[in-house]
Amino acid sequence: MQPTSNTSRGNLFRLAGLLLLVGFCLLANAQFNGPGASTSSQLNQPVPLTTDASILNALPPDFKLQEGDVLAFHVYAVAEFNSSVRVSADGTCQLPLIGLVHVQGLTIPQAENLVAKKLIDAGMIRDPQVTIQVVEAPNRVATIIGEVRTPTVFPVLGQRRLIDAITLAGGLSPTASHIVTIHRPGVAMPIVVDLGTDPARSQQADIPIFSGDTIVVSRVGVVYALGGFKSQGQFTLNANTPLTLMQAFALAGGTMYDADLGETRIIRTVGTQRSEIRVDFKKIMRGHAPDPILQADDIVFVPTSLMKAAIRNGGFGTVIGLASVLLFLFV
Repeated sequence: MQPTSNTSRGNLFRLAGLLLLVGFCLLANAQFNGPGASTSSQLNQPVPLTTDASILNALPPDFKLQEGDVLAFHVYAVAEFNSSVRVSADGTCQLPLIGLVHVQGLTIPQAENLVAKKLIDAGMIRDPQVTIQVVEAPNRVATIIGEVRTPTVFPVLGQRRLIDAITLAGGLSPTASHIVTIHRPGVAMPIVVDLGTDPARSQQADIPIFSGDTIVVSRVGVVYALGGFKSQGQFTLNANTPLTLMQAFALAGGTMYDADLGETRIIRTVGTQRSEIRVDFKKIMRGHAPDPILQADDIVFVPTSLMKAAIRNGGFGTVIGLASVLLFLFV
């Protein structure tokens, strides 16, 4: 007699677990009575795209000097004054001829006027022409994280564009969604844009990025195929094209002989609420019913003859229970 292989043993354990679950559902169907009580949680709620033009096309805020900035000071025709100085923790710069000058919180024109005034008041230069250039700004950065090749923190002097930021991060990963969220200080709600696949639409979504922004590129969703499929598992949604129910059946290799296509279910979760959509897949194959488009985190569940008795006795809660255990066993 041949010894049982690890694969065969694993399949036996899975089958035993499924049989135990069916028995449990038959004996204790009251334990599976649908989704739990609704709460105020907003988890998984779809976030609408931002349409406010004043946010999407915002002008850069006034550039004000701050601690850590490295400034290059120049006075026309006064070479001994030219210097590069870092703004200290107390917001001051030590400058030739006039000593400490507090520049933190000033715009560049305001700082230029202040330095010129101090040179005049000190009797050093009669009509100084002062220019200030920001050489480094280590605290003026934005962050891009999520489904990009290289999550990174990058400098922002003035403004950049969203596509610039994605390029700096090495581009989108294969699992990236085209829905991008930007968290911006001072803006109450996240800014949500859709890059799409149309170049014209992508250009509209290429919004300005400012210092302090955090760009989050989310992961594209998955769909689960469970029950009477030949290959149970999960399938990644393509950000460019929708996935229909018939396509999901094809990706799962079709169904086993005892699968009941007329009792197909799509289990969908929105927020904390779960719903069951009953579908007759036979009608879809014959063209007598539309082929529904699946959404992220949908569970396509096709019961087998062994599962049908439990479902009849336990109802929707039993479908959820079976799907949960199959997720654990096969995904």
